[in-house]
Amino acid sequence: MGQDCATLTAVQDGVVIELSDAAYGFGGEPLFAGVGLTLGRGSFHFLTGPSGAGKTTLIRLCYADLLPTGGSVSIFGHRTDGMGRDEIAAARQRIGVVHQDCQFLDHLPLIDNIALPLTVSGRPVEPQMQNLHELLAWVGLGHRAEAHPPELSGGERQRAALARAVITDPDVILADEPTGNIDWDMSVRLLTLLAELNRMGKTVLLATHDLALIRAAKAQVSARVLRIAGGRLQLAGADL
Repeated sequence: MGQDCATLTAVQDGVVIELSDAAYGFGGEPLFAGVGLTLGRGSFHFLTGPSGAGKTTLIRLCYADLLPTGGSVSIFGHRTDGMGRDEIAAARQRIGVVHQDCQFLDHLPLIDNIALPLTVSGRPVEPQMQNLHELLAWVGLGHRAEAHPPELSGGERQRAALARAVITDPDVILADEPTGNIDWDMSVRLLTLLAELNRMGKTVLLATHDLALIRAAKAQVSARVLRIAGGRLQLAGADL
């Protein structure tokens, strides 16, 4: 009962992920400290900063793949350092993650790779086949449903990774440098898909080093730009 109320409060307050004075370190000097960040429902944030500043680490904190070494991180109203394994698993079903180096099972066709989050969560796949095909069409891969991952281009792999991340209809999309290995046109296409998800009410946090992509987003989304550097997180710009 208490957990349900806490989750409901988080939804009503519009806060899905919150970092409060959060820090993370591998020993010795922390990678970053004193980080405060609130991701509201339906918000769009860019996360920038130099290589090694902690962008990936911060994103991993946001889905409890790491726990903070100082301060706290809360997901849907629950502090991650107090969540059990089952609670973390349940929270992750509401968070879609897109990695720069997206991994697939090469022996499975694309549509089965996209369906993997359903399988892992114990949901039957067959009733979702129409949704799977519609999702593949949405990311422009309807004609590649039976292709195997080694046959896909870099841009196709990233769009497939996005499809896999949203197959469970998550509340939050965390994208870690998803455009780092693809060309400009495909980067803009991926940004357009993320903008569409944001207009559907999804919360998006997109880590990128590409400032041109952030400028290109101006016509598509109202976003905040955050910069992590020197162990601190700062607002780098107001609404684009």
